[in-house]
Amino acid sequence: MTTPLLIALTLVADKPSQTGPEFGKASPIGLLIVVLLLIATCALVWSMNRHLKRLPETFDPESEPAVADSVVGETGQADDGQDGEPSPDGPAR
Repeated sequence: MTTPLLIALTLVADKPSQTGPEFGKASPIGLLIVVLLLIATCALVWSMNRHLKRLPETFDPESEPAVADSVVGETGQADDGQDGEPSPDGPAR
């Protein structure tokens, strides 16, 4: 159990082997990519907050008006659409 911990500590404490004059310097393209990603993240969070404000307070069915479970046709019988024939007043919405 201590072997993985010992290996991890050895790798962390080891000095980098490929150090040159350019080691550790970031390029301007990398900075541009990071800034663009931050701007895109801010835009997505702003958009998500706008959409979340439009949601109702609750999704409980008690707070919604009563809706029939099936469409009632002209004959007064429920049309469950399982007889294979389309209803005379079109598809259910």
